[in-house]
Amino acid sequence: MTELSNDIKNQLNSFRQSIDNIDASLVFMLAERFKITKQVGFYKKEHALPPADPAREQEQIDRLKALAKSADLDPDFSEKFLHFIIKEVIRHHEQIRDGEMVD
Repeated sequence: MTELSNDIKNQLNSFRQSIDNIDASLVFMLAERFKITKQVGFYKKEHALPPADPAREQEQIDRLKALAKSADLDPDFSEKFLHFIIKEVIRHHEQIRDGEMVD
């Protein structure tokens, strides 16, 4: 690889700093989301509701795919990402239901 000029290095570092900031924001947003979904899990346990809600999950997938399109983000990527999150939420709700997860 050729030696990069200072201007190129500085611009690349600027891009990377922005990415790092966004990644940090994503982590904190996901943490908040999971705090709330944990509360939902305890609520579902209290009211004997199932851990999964396929109708709600599909509504969310459809909504986020539409948002992704409007944000010029690949809707298939957004769907895969949401499936990953939903799978983890359901796993948490199952743990709560089974008494494996406490406040």
